[in-house]
Amino acid sequence: MDLLPKTSHEFSQTEYWNSFFKKRGDKAFEWYGEYLELCVQLHKYIKQKDQILMVGCGNSKLSMDMYDCGFQNITNIDISEVAIRQMSELNKMNRPVMKFLHMDATSMSFLNEEFTVVLDKGTLDALMTDEKQETISTITKYFNEICRVLKNGGRYVCISLLQEHILKFLLGYFPAHGCMFRVIRCFDAEQKTMESSSSDDVMAMPVFVVVITKFKALPTPILEMCLGGDKMQRVVNTDEIIESIVSVQKAALVCNGLARGNIIDCSEIKMDLLKKTAEGETPRYTVFILDQPYARGHGKYAVFIVPQGREVEWMFATPEGRKKVLMSAKYNRLAIVVMHRDQKYQSLDEVKAELNDSVRNFAPRGLKDMIPYLTIGTDVGHRETLISGFSNLSGEFRIEEVEGDNGQLFRRLIFLSNQSVVQSEALIQTIKLKGNKMKKKLDKGYLACQHHLYMTVGVQMAINAPFSKGDLQRDVLVVGLGGGGLCTFMHELLKKTRITAVEIDPIMLEVAEQFFELKQDDRFHVVIDDGVDFLERCVTDKEKNIKFNAILFDVDSKDLTLGMSCPPKSFLEPKVVKAVKTLIGKDGVFVLNLVCRDDQLRDKVIGDLKKYFSAVLGYKLDEDVNEVIYCTNSAQVENLDKWKKSFVSSARNLNLQARESKLSKEDMVDVNDFLEQLKI
Repeated sequence: MDLLPKTSHEFSQTEYWNSFFKKRGDKAFEWYGEYLELCVQLHKYIKQKDQILMVGCGNSKLSMDMYDCGFQNITNIDISEVAIRQMSELNKMNRPVMKFLHMDATSMSFLNEEFTVVLDKGTLDALMTDEKQETISTITKYFNEICRVLKNGGRYVCISLLQEHILKFLLGYFPAHGCMFRVIRCFDAEQKTMESSSSDDVMAMPVFVVVITKFKALPTPILEMCLGGDKMQRVVNTDEIIESIVSVQKAALVCNGLARGNIIDCSEIKMDLLKKTAEGETPRYTVFILDQPYARGHGKYAVFIVPQGREVEWMFATPEGRKKVLMSAKYNRLAIVVMHRDQKYQSLDEVKAELNDSVRNFAPRGLKDMIPYLTIGTDVGHRETLISGFSNLSGEFRIEEVEGDNGQLFRRLIFLSNQSVVQSEALIQTIKLKGNKMKKKLDKGYLACQHHLYMTVGVQMAINAPFSKGDLQRDVLVVGLGGGGLCTFMHELLKKTRITAVEIDPIMLEVAEQFFELKQDDRFHVVIDDGVDFLERCVTDKEKNIKFNAILFDVDSKDLTLGMSCPPKSFLEPKVVKAVKTLIGKDGVFVLNLVCRDDQLRDKVIGDLKKYFSAVLGYKLDEDVNEVIYCTNSAQVENLDKWKKSFVSSARNLNLQARESKLSKEDMVDVNDFLEQLKI
């Protein structure tokens, strides 16, 4: 039997509803849950002594159940004569006081201020199917009538799915008419729909109860919402309510889709799980949901909990890495859960208990088994925030210490605008002093960012190149300081270099000196300046004849909308590349840390570099997004293959110096692999 309308426009038509109720006969139709699922919210805002008007009653049992629970001052109206006739006949014996009247809710015959409550269950949604002028005119009449028949202090209680156009109109109308606006999410109603539905055609959408209280005047609009828990949250503007409800609705659509099918054709789905606090909603977990094709022997669904501090590793921080976790876990669906910084997690068992209800929302439909939890290790991991800071250029940042494999302790700089990326990382060594006192010291031979190692190989090559000057000191310019890990490593390893680092953000220099043991001396100094401006001044200062044997760009872009996150677009403008070419001369090396996910943009960058340099090589790091680009105009490079081979001696020299400086006991660079992966 086809009981659903063919177009949304039919919802507002009298003929549709007459036909609808004839087809259903005596069977009640409940749009958004029944009395048991709604009573908790209804009892908060409707009292037994209230004079209640039920608009668009249809053949819902809601007013009947309320009557049986003591709410006997109820008047029901509906546009359908069939529905009113059916309901009058059904209730005349057992509920003689309750009224059923055939009436249009947009033109009611009641006196002004006759009711203390107007109750609307799905009627607004049925009337406001679109935003056409005719519909807006109808809804305006409807709201005018509600305000007219309500007493001062009375409540319009509307149970709705709150489609965005409906929500916006509610917020545009009632606060402007001096009414207090409150919206509550009704979890019980939507959960009941999900549990009782065996059909893939039924969507369990979020159900909301809107409570609008009529006042003669309010000095300022009062807007409140409760989308989780019991605590009501006061908000400043209507946009915050709209954004929050739309977010909830999108999440519900995703969960419905996950229940019905798989997302094998999608890369992954990302969901945030929020925690209610006195300040509002705070992200507590981020969940990545992935599917793979069915395979015999695979489990249906599991949850993988990433220990604190491990979320920045390639296998958890990138879609490619998470795909590998999915394949190795041997489940058709895997939810990878990341814990947020600035949150407290007591134990793995407590995290599992907290996640149980939420992660079941991402399970395939019909899953009755207990959901298995997977992780690395036996606890939630360790994370300690040393300082929370703010930079005018980079926004909020954290200096934190996290525990890795084998109990190793790492200190990290993280920008909250891009939390999956470690800006700087140092390995902490614990040294025992007299009296059993312990002191933390950073391992200067540790390089968290592997691209720094291969950038240093380029500097080693520049040092080995012949020079027209007799000066044995080699000058290296590094644009982008961060926590200073690259500069500190080169300073310790390459004793015959003078390093100049240019950093635009003075806060980063303070961070590097206070937390990453950065020290300036006669071979290393930091200039606080814009990198592009600094390069241009070096070129234009003819008197000083400034030259560098190597120039390194290791600076990230703050614009995350581009396909290239390193370096910023401005650093590859022709005038900047020309300046680099001039400053390194015929024998120097330009080394670029390139992070570009757009293949066409990457090809353009390489093509542009070839216009200025006779030799351009790239080394792509395994399981990483970084690519190190080496550029030179050296006359010693007869062909690119020969230049590639010269990298071998540079890499071997670096390995040798690292061992002699006691920065590493083993080779830092796999020379054969490096040579094999170098691309022209």
